Amino acid sequence: MINNDMAEMPVQLPRTPANAAEARGRYFNSGNAFNLKLPPVPPRILHDEPARAMAKDATGWVLCDLSNELECPFPATTPLMLARYATVLSGETLDVTLNCTASIWYVIDGAAQIVFGDETATLGKGDVFLLPGGVGARIEASESAVFWAVGNDPQLAFEKAQPITGAEAATSFVHYPAQEITYQLDTVYQRDANNSTSGHALIFSAERTVDSRNIAPTLTLSLNTLKPNSFQPPHKHNSAALTLAVAGDPAYSMVDELKCDWSPWATLLTPPAAKHSHHNDGDTRAEFLIVQDGGLYYHARTMGFEFY
Repeated sequence: MINNDMAEMPVQLPRTPANAAEARGRYFNSGNAFNLKLPPVPPRILHDEPARAMAKDATGWVLCDLSNELECPFPATTPLMLARYATVLSGETLDVTLNCTASIWYVIDGAAQIVFGDETATLGKGDVFLLPGGVGARIEASESAVFWAVGNDPQLAFEKAQPITGAEAATSFVHYPAQEITYQLDTVYQRDANNSTSGHALIFSAERTVDSRNIAPTLTLSLNTLKPNSFQPPHKHNSAALTLAVAGDPAYSMVDELKCDWSPWATLLTPPAAKHSHHNDGDTRAEFLIVQDGGLYYHARTMGFEFY
């Protein structure tokens, strides 16, 4: 018996193309075009990568690369974001010129100087900085330093795109010193959190993206906290999240039914739309830095944040 189901049809080709432009056309139908099977984003907490970065005896990168599992032809931690650790030994330099719209950086340890174009900034432990892509940048370490960074490199790789630079760039170089972060977070803590919030958190933004309240057009960054012996209720959102465990002992996250125990500087991967919660069983405040591709979903009006 012949299978006449249009969902089983192969791609349809042009019959008699008159030129190369017509020959490049391909056709599907409503039965076979939307059944593309891609592997899901896996819930995961990455412990080995920070351990390798802290132990490195050479300047370089440790990528949180799950591209094989995601079936991506380029390095990726989620389909649109790549997390990585960087080690720069004392007296050495690392080129951090990346092909992304922006990368978000956190200084885990050490001291260094970042040189971006004709701008420089002195970096210390706990600092955050926003680095536009496509412009020459380097880190020069005055003492051995370790960094965590997340960029939207996979988003640009997917589109085979290059970042716009100069006056029309989507972001500027921004430095958020640790002392200023502490002051701004303490200011937030002087106010009460209501039931519609996810607790006391500091949201990072910048001059060029202040209207969207994001740090970059497609990326959001927040420093979230949990008071001692407390938890953030289960919730979900359509953006993927990459979370750096900054402080918390003991602390853990639940992603769907998977318990993810924190360890110092581990990276937690929360898949899009996954039910998740964060828990602090310790007697000190837990802190965790969260990067999401949330700007994309806020712009599309599809963030879908809700508590369970």
